[in-house]
Amino acid sequence: MANKEAKANMSFMGHLEELRWMLVRSAAAVLISATIVFFFSDFVFDKIIFGPIDPKFFSYQLMCDISHYFGYENSICNTTFPFIIQNTNMEGQISILIWACITAGFIIAFPFILYLLWGFISPALYEKEKKNAVKFIVISSVLFFLGVAFGYFIIVPMSINFFATFQVSAIVKNQFSVDSYISMVKTSVIACGLFFELPIIIYFLSKIGLVSPEFLRNSRKYSIVIILIVAAIVTPPDVISQIIVAIPMMIIYELSIFISVFVTKKQLKNE
Repeated sequence: MANKEAKANMSFMGHLEELRWMLVRSAAAVLISATIVFFFSDFVFDKIIFGPIDPKFFSYQLMCDISHYFGYENSICNTTFPFIIQNTNMEGQISILIWACITAGFIIAFPFILYLLWGFISPALYEKEKKNAVKFIVISSVLFFLGVAFGYFIIVPMSINFFATFQVSAIVKNQFSVDSYISMVKTSVIACGLFFELPIIIYFLSKIGLVSPEFLRNSRKYSIVIILIVAAIVTPPDVISQIIVAIPMMIIYELSIFISVFVTKKQLKNE
């Protein structure tokens, strides 16, 4: 009890020290997870990272079936991708191995990072809210992993299908650097994972009054435009593919509005 009161009355420098140790522990968790991933690097690269370049990858088969169901052409039913992946830097493959392991380590360690984050912010919360630690960690982790799965199984295959088959001229051949390819995979997966955390972020922003349901509703039309632009960029030029990408992102945004309404009503009721 005394320890909790000490944390609640901690000075600014004390909070900085707590933040520093939280970051150190988070970095250590990522490095430990990255080390474990290193021992399975062959599987990670061959089956996971480079899995989407196989035309028989699960997502292509699913999208192809959906496209046929709605009567669209074979825009995503490719049997081969006309490109190669190559390394052009002397130390390129070592650097790629290290950063791929660190990225995978971050994904694996994310629930523990959330646990540390909760420990850092919990002194500023009410006693009832502190009891929701397990809910916060579980829900945030599930949303993050759903986002990672969405990025890996939807965004990455769509991007590969589009950029690998796009040509300004038959004379120009696609030969992608391995840095470019892995950067696209990493960015898509992590960005989607963090985007799916939007409901959690909105929850806390609504609690401190920085975001309101009215603001989110007024911004809906801009959000829809941005989501549709992103969907149009990463998908082949057909409506079904764009809808498949856009709908989950719109659902996440609408869920954020619902959460903001819930938090606002609860605060008004308490007042």
